[in-house]
Amino acid sequence: MTNDAAINEFISYLMTERGYSEKTKEAYQRDLNDFCRFLENSGEASLLSVDHLDVRVYLAFLNDQKYSRNTISRKIASLRSFYQYLLKHKQIKENPFSYVHLKKKQARLPRFFYEKEIEILFDSVEGDKPLDQRNRALLEVLYGSGLRVSECANLTLSVIDFDNSVLLIHGKGNKDRYVPLGSYAADAIQEFVHDGRKYLMDHFGKEHDFLFVNHRGDQITATGIEYVLNQIIKKSSLNSDIHPHMLRHTFATHLLNNGADLRTVQELLGHANLSTTQIYTHVTKESLQKSYRSFHPRA
Repeated sequence: MTNDAAINEFISYLMTERGYSEKTKEAYQRDLNDFCRFLENSGEASLLSVDHLDVRVYLAFLNDQKYSRNTISRKIASLRSFYQYLLKHKQIKENPFSYVHLKKKQARLPRFFYEKEIEILFDSVEGDKPLDQRNRALLEVLYGSGLRVSECANLTLSVIDFDNSVLLIHGKGNKDRYVPLGSYAADAIQEFVHDGRKYLMDHFGKEHDFLFVNHRGDQITATGIEYVLNQIIKKSSLNSDIHPHMLRHTFATHLLNNGADLRTVQELLGHANLSTTQIYTHVTKESLQKSYRSFHPRA
């Protein structure tokens, strides 16, 4: 089997059987292609002939290139998964990366908005134009339901259950979950669907089921959502930059700050492991410390 054939087969498996996103696929593809180039420059032609010595030399090469510990850890994880796939399908007899485990640096705490900052954001999306209505609904859904930006971009009208106030989300790894749809978000969506979205769809002659559309009535992309949020920040009085994930972080942080338990937040975020959700407990502790330092006379 050629290198390209092995990589393409693995990537196809990630997309069809594991349900990975396009962005995740691209990261795996990039890591595998980088390793192929390293092997070619080292005189080793085949991915299927790699041994433990090749792995050690590659680790040394990555360190020499001054990659961060997190980047090296991610690259090794990609290769370990690839070789595990080859091993499972009897293309190799041993996974050369199985014994390589690198510790990541401590994860940076997620950035989030305080409640007053969220209020300022919502104040900046007032208006009755079609895109004002869309932006308000977009902000309500991202903050009110904690969706990933890709999940938000792929929302369709058919997954919105107004009667039970829930959204059915098709998330990472082909996993479905229900998330609550708050009354503010529901009202904003209905206004947009019956007014602004209808106008854009009719005006440009579009027919599709996607909820959020761009200025021409086509499905909005994840990059488009990021652009919209940046425009919202510019209109507001906040001196901050924004990433769509910040609203997801804010959703989780505000839930925990107001008494939600960790398991509930895990389910709502669609995290496979509780350890992924636990990073938010550090954020809430930091928030408590900040409040204590600000308000207690003997802090």
